[in-house]
Amino acid sequence: MKLIVGLGNPGKTYQGSRHNLGSLTVRTLIKRRKLTLKKDIRTLSLCGKITLGGERVMLAMPLVFMNVSGGAIKALLKRNRLGLKDLLVVCDDLDLDFGRLKIKPGGSSGGHRGLDSISQAVNSREFTRLRLGIGRPRPNHQAADYVLSCFSKEEQKQLKVVLEKACDCCESWVTQGLEKSMNIFNRRS
Repeated sequence: MKLIVGLGNPGKTYQGSRHNLGSLTVRTLIKRRKLTLKKDIRTLSLCGKITLGGERVMLAMPLVFMNVSGGAIKALLKRNRLGLKDLLVVCDDLDLDFGRLKIKPGGSSGGHRGLDSISQAVNSREFTRLRLGIGRPRPNHQAADYVLSCFSKEEQKQLKVVLEKACDCCESWVTQGLEKSMNIFNRRS
């Protein structure tokens, strides 16, 4: 089984923010597969299972704030007896232009506190992450305010295409593997 986790902050306040792009991706996958998620108190997450290319896949969204999501992800891995090789974390990335995505097999958090929390909880940085570009704020604007803000009107026009591409990448990771997914989706368009 594989585990795809979309990072975001819970609650209506943050629902449409740039920082919730990971959870928006998982929500799009849920709609695509006509799935209903259920609350799992033991993992502090919303979870549901699907099958992609013969592989069982759990989709999850932690119900805790992103910066402390590591505990929920550790619980998901333990409860489902999965290793880090079975985990794909989907999150936003300030260092990629809006609409660009990059899937990679591990590495640093790049200052992303959600990824830091996961790395600390599982005691490793070696898990696959799909980073979705949100771009950088204008000069003299705080990054924290920017990531918690809503998408611009221009970005909203492109958001559906971005989310569909991110879902395609998640499905490719399950059915075709990491290396092929990197070759397909990490190219600049």
